[in-house]
Amino acid sequence: MSRTPSPQKRMEELREQVQYHNARYHGHDDPEISDAEFDELARELRQLEIEHPELVDDSSPSLAVGATAITTFDPVVHRVPMTSLDNAMDETELRAWGDRVAKGLGDQAVRFVCELKIDGLAISIRYENGLLVQAATRGDGKVGEDVTANVATISSLPKKVASAPEVVEVRGEIFMSITAFEKLKAEREAENLERVSNGRSPLPVPVNPRNAGAGSLRQKDPTITAKRDMSLWSYQLGEVIGGPEFTSHHDTLEFLRTLGFPVNPAITIVDSIEAVTQFCHEWKERRHELPYEIDGVVIKVDDLSQREQLGFTSRAPRWAIAFKFPPEEKHTLLLDIQVSVGRTGRTTPFAVLEPVFVGGSTVGMATLHNRDQVAAKDVRPGDTVVVRKAGDVIPEVVGPVLSKRPKGSQPWVFPTQCPCPVKSTLVKLDDVADTRCVEPSCPFQRDQRIMYFASRGAMDIEGLGDRTVFALSDAGLVADVGDLYSVTVEQLLTLEGFAELSAQNLVASIQASRSRPLPKLLTALGIKNLGPAAAESLASEFGSLDAIAIASAEELSAVDGVGGVIAASITSWFAVSENAAIIQKLRNAGVEFGRVEVSTNPQTLVGKAVVVTGTLAGYSRDGAEEAIKSRGGKSPGSVSAKTFAVVLGESPGASKVTKAEQLGIPVLDEAGFEILLATGELPV
Repeated sequence: MSRTPSPQKRMEELREQVQYHNARYHGHDDPEISDAEFDELARELRQLEIEHPELVDDSSPSLAVGATAITTFDPVVHRVPMTSLDNAMDETELRAWGDRVAKGLGDQAVRFVCELKIDGLAISIRYENGLLVQAATRGDGKVGEDVTANVATISSLPKKVASAPEVVEVRGEIFMSITAFEKLKAEREAENLERVSNGRSPLPVPVNPRNAGAGSLRQKDPTITAKRDMSLWSYQLGEVIGGPEFTSHHDTLEFLRTLGFPVNPAITIVDSIEAVTQFCHEWKERRHELPYEIDGVVIKVDDLSQREQLGFTSRAPRWAIAFKFPPEEKHTLLLDIQVSVGRTGRTTPFAVLEPVFVGGSTVGMATLHNRDQVAAKDVRPGDTVVVRKAGDVIPEVVGPVLSKRPKGSQPWVFPTQCPCPVKSTLVKLDDVADTRCVEPSCPFQRDQRIMYFASRGAMDIEGLGDRTVFALSDAGLVADVGDLYSVTVEQLLTLEGFAELSAQNLVASIQASRSRPLPKLLTALGIKNLGPAAAESLASEFGSLDAIAIASAEELSAVDGVGGVIAASITSWFAVSENAAIIQKLRNAGVEFGRVEVSTNPQTLVGKAVVVTGTLAGYSRDGAEEAIKSRGGKSPGSVSAKTFAVVLGESPGASKVTKAEQLGIPVLDEAGFEILLATGELPV
């Protein structure tokens, strides 16, 4: 029987899942679950953290904004952070937020600004002396991506602003209209008809305006973005130098209008939470009247002085909230339940559906997550099922319509064999929901491992996408990641879709990856439980892949951030003969096994562990950690007797502060942190 996981274990699982799905959505514009499902995960995590404050970790994604920017474009540090918003999923939660605002402001009258929540990509656009000089995505709220050249192609965006302040930063939402999306979709479908008629594989068809718009904005060629007919609604000011003083949010919106920026005409000012709820319900019903997609309403306190009074939590303003519309639902027939296999052998059941139009696109498949979820929902082939697309992104099967269940229907039974040609036995451990294929030679796992090896955050091999991996695998050119470095231009030219230049570029990208730093190589190997943070610690401690490979589990687990579970996974992985053969192929190919990047910063913190808790004004969470590590120090996630100092930011973890006080560990503010970084000593 399955056992209910402990709160600590469940919190660890949730943190990993939320971080992963955050990155998929914000960093890659490729979400794997619905907005509603993500919200459920995040809310469960926050609730567990409230119930178990002793288990709160300051690295928790519940405190994060967006996701770390990917490296397709140059990084841009936001001078004024782009914070995220807390969500209200129903009227009860919306009214509870209104009560908190009222309590925070005492007897003051409050006006609210209601804005449609555009389902697009948040953007910051900077003007200096009236000229557009920079545009950046939100990223993690602290650092975004420079997309200036692409944003400059948007026709509704002023390139020059008359009578503008010395500096004005405009924040808004870039989106693709429904008309532009349908045009792009039709063009791609027509192109695919031609490709198929010529014996070529079809290209991916965009599934919704949000992802199509985000993908268009991240094109490396601005001329492609220009063809996509992108649009903008401006809704906020960021940094302003030399401009007028404002007392209200609606004054800033009017200022944006006078400068020539598009401001949504549906924005409305109301004077009660009752009027707010009325606005939300009205637009929930009218959302399909609009020529663009919305997924809710954003409500903000209008008075700027009241905003200062209310302040911020660790991740979001207390003076604003996003009311999320419920997901759209449709009924359709569940034709079959099949399973897919991931790189670690995890099998995921998915529903094959009679195609149905829901949430702006036609849905033919939907994830069922794991065997326990299938059993819990009791969905069966032949059922009429409820399908929804929260946020108009990833479809999910909500459950069966029992009144329409065929007579004699039997519960679906999870297969006992992997669907791969090897047909190995699937295994389910008692204490986890996942069912796995444990056969290392499973070709499904092989392909997924190669994709992971080449992905961003790992070896970052540009041009080695899913379709290319499948083509290389099907042609027998690549059986594991070690074979990638033997692929030639001549071999690629035998594959569909490759010309001389694209083949040369891919081979060059593969060869360039040989010099990736050791932490990336460790991550790319796909060892179960081993993530980037632990890989960094191992690289710093051992200095080479060979040293890690021969280290004992005890030696590995002694490294900060590793522990027994990861150590066991590492020793088990290197003990497998097939993996040893892969390592030898990588060695023969000239892949660097000992490239550990050395910081040029003064090593002021060697041997010292510094814990950061709460939000710092001058550093992102990752930035503070990197500042410590680059000076030779350690940045553990918890306070212990070995901790040299604790750095206290806004909204710190209560357990860490208490522990520091109990142990008599010095507590520093951000100014003290700067002194510590510079000198290695505590401020006097």
